[in-house]
Amino acid sequence: MPFVSSNYNPPLIFRNGHFSTIYSGLVRRVNGLVQERERLELPDGDFLDLDWSYALKPSSGVVILLHGLEGHGQRPYITGSAKHFNQNGYDACAVNFRGCGGETNRMYRTYHSGSTEDLDAVIRHILRTRKHSKIYIKGISLGGNLALKYVGERNEIPEEIKGVIGISVPCDLYSSLKELLKLKNYLYAERFRRHLTDKLRLKLPLFPDKISDEDIKKIKTLKDFDDIYTSRAHGFADALDYYEKCSSLQFLPNIKIPALVINAQNDSFLGPECFPYKEAKDNPKLYLEVPKYGGHVGFYKSTNIYHNETRAIKFVEEVI
Repeated sequence: MPFVSSNYNPPLIFRNGHFSTIYSGLVRRVNGLVQERERLELPDGDFLDLDWSYALKPSSGVVILLHGLEGHGQRPYITGSAKHFNQNGYDACAVNFRGCGGETNRMYRTYHSGSTEDLDAVIRHILRTRKHSKIYIKGISLGGNLALKYVGERNEIPEEIKGVIGISVPCDLYSSLKELLKLKNYLYAERFRRHLTDKLRLKLPLFPDKISDEDIKKIKTLKDFDDIYTSRAHGFADALDYYEKCSSLQFLPNIKIPALVINAQNDSFLGPECFPYKEAKDNPKLYLEVPKYGGHVGFYKSTNIYHNETRAIKFVEEVI
C-alpha cells in the first residue's frame, strides 16, 4: 500500500486550515521567476496561453503545471512550483486554462474539472515542438483532478509522461461541492461564484443566444453555476452529471504510472470521498499522503518553498 507518512509540521498558526489557505492564496509572494508566454491555438479555434520558465541549463525534463478554479499561471502556488522545479533542473510550463490568461477566450465554452482534451493538446504541442523526453504533470485543486483523470481515463498515454502529482485534489467533485456549500466555506464559495459570474457576463454580448442576464441572476451558488453554465456549455445533462463523469476518483484504479496525491486532513474544501485510501491501497502506482495540516493548498514553510513543492521534487527524483 503506497500510503506515504507525512512529516509536515508547520508553525502553530499555520496549523489552522483557514489561516494557511487564506495566507497562501492572498499573502504569499514568489519573486525572481521569469516567465515567457506562448499562445497555443487549439483545434476548435480557441486558444490557451502557456507561461514557460526554464532551468539554468538545457533540460530534458519539463513539468506541466495546472492551476485551480479561477486561477492562472501567476498564482503563487503555480509560480512557487515553477521556480522550485527550475532550480532543480526542470523546465516548467504553466497552463492558463481557457479564459484564465487575462483575456476572454473565443468560444462559449471555457474550462472545467474534466477538460482533459486541452491538457492533451498541451502535451502533444510540447512533444511536437520541444525536445523534452520526460514530462511530469502537477495539478493543483481542480488542476489536480484534471491531471489524475487524464492519466487514468486513457488506455494509452505518451510514453514521455513519467508521473503525475495532485495537490489538494477534489477527487470526488460532488463531495467537494457539498463541503463548499457549507457555512464554514461561505466566503470562499461566494468569492468563486462572483469571479465565475463576472467572467460569464463578458460573454453576454458575444453569445446572446446562449446566455442571458436573467440566467446569470439565477446563479446563487456554485451548483447553480454548474447547472446553468458549466453543464450546458460542455455537453453534460446537468451539474450532477458533470460531477459524476469528471470526478477523477473513478479513474484512479486505472493509473499505470507513478502518481502522488497530497490532501490535508484539515482541507475544508474536501469531503470524505476526496481521500482515496482504498484506491491507493489497491493500486501500487498511486501514492497518497494525508498530512494533518495544510488546509487547501496551504502547505506553508518558513523558507517560502512549500511542503508540496519539495515533495514533488522528491517524488520525481526518488520514485519515478
